[in-house]
Amino acid sequence: MAGEESTHRIPGALTEEQAGRMLADMNEVIRAGEETRKLRAEMIKLFIGFGWTQDRIARLAAMSQPAVSKQMAKYRQDDDPAPPMELSLDQYDTPWLEGRLWALAEEISETLSDTARCTRYVNAVARGKKRFTPENVDELRRLVEEDLRLHRATLPVGYRDAYDRIGRGLDVPSKPPATTATASASVRRALAHRIQRDRLRGDA
Repeated sequence: MAGEESTHRIPGALTEEQAGRMLADMNEVIRAGEETRKLRAEMIKLFIGFGWTQDRIARLAAMSQPAVSKQMAKYRQDDDPAPPMELSLDQYDTPWLEGRLWALAEEISETLSDTARCTRYVNAVARGKKRFTPENVDELRRLVEEDLRLHRATLPVGYRDAYDRIGRGLDVPSKPPATTATASASVRRALAHRIQRDRLRGDA
């Protein structure tokens, strides 16, 4: 009938399933970009709380001075500024442990020249296609455990030690410290990820 969508597929045209997959991939990229922008804004707020200058933040974030100034003005309007965040690696709230696990998986993947079982997962996280749901974290743990077992002779002993601490923390989560309430899970995850990677590389 006129006005109804044709159910006949034009030869050589995309199927509805193909179009759906393409749009889903695009939506993931867009969503990841939005989440990254939000995370950067939260990180800048954290740096302001550390007392860093506007010039320093603008240089590190590759942002214009007016953009950083706007963030600073917004931060100073807060009635209850966040207390300084603890940056000790040994914290045991779930987002912090997830960030450490993510960092360990990346290090394993790079050490094994991307042949690790966890490489596909790590790449999916980087593209915003994987989120830190309990199911996904369990999957990543399983993959990391496989890599540690299969490549015991190749991987540094410190990787196994780090995983043992992370695994124990995830198995028996402790009550998060009060300062975690002032930072989002994504911020804590990103901080733990960076600190853990530097520790594994011996840079911190």
